[in-house]
Amino acid sequence: MVNYSEIFSEQGMDYQTYRALIDQLLLEGKATGDVTYDLHYTKMNVQRMSRVDKTVSLTDELTSTIDHLKENYKFLVITEGWCGDAAQIVPVFNKIATASLGKIDLKFVLRDKNFPLIDAHLTNGGRAIPVLLILNETGDKVLVSWGPRPQILQELLKEWRKESTEMPVLAEKLHGWYAKDKTQTTQAGLNELLKRLGS
Repeated sequence: MVNYSEIFSEQGMDYQTYRALIDQLLLEGKATGDVTYDLHYTKMNVQRMSRVDKTVSLTDELTSTIDHLKENYKFLVITEGWCGDAAQIVPVFNKIATASLGKIDLKFVLRDKNFPLIDAHLTNGGRAIPVLLILNETGDKVLVSWGPRPQILQELLKEWRKESTEMPVLAEKLHGWYAKDKTQTTQAGLNELLKRLGS
């Protein structure tokens, strides 16, 4: 049985701490995972997160939904610094939490230090990330979950994998899609999710 409240309070990192951890590990020639090839992806992802931090604003629709939240929530995000999808998405979670003015408490935990947690939230049998778990205010119940990427991109990836299973090829298509979309589809999906909380 997963103790969400305990994981949130004891292992959860805020966004600044999560970003600082990734930066510190890179200085030491490490990634959040234990595999050396993760370093290349992690370096790219730091740039991606910084770009989203600087250039993306929340849509009016999403901002309005956040403003109308009637209760407080905990956002628990399962992620890793080397994950390309996470780099494109986790800054949006941070923007949502910031815009909530205290209604949303956001924390990040590393997937590979929390296998029981991710194994309770698999995607098609795999440990795909990021996964957002929206918990109630006390943090002991998962209300809804989202991830590891927008549904339309999930479908596209399935098609792309029929043409090639080479990671560099898939990564190029994936990040090309994110670059064109500019988080709009991600924000729309999260907006629908938050609306469901209020209904």
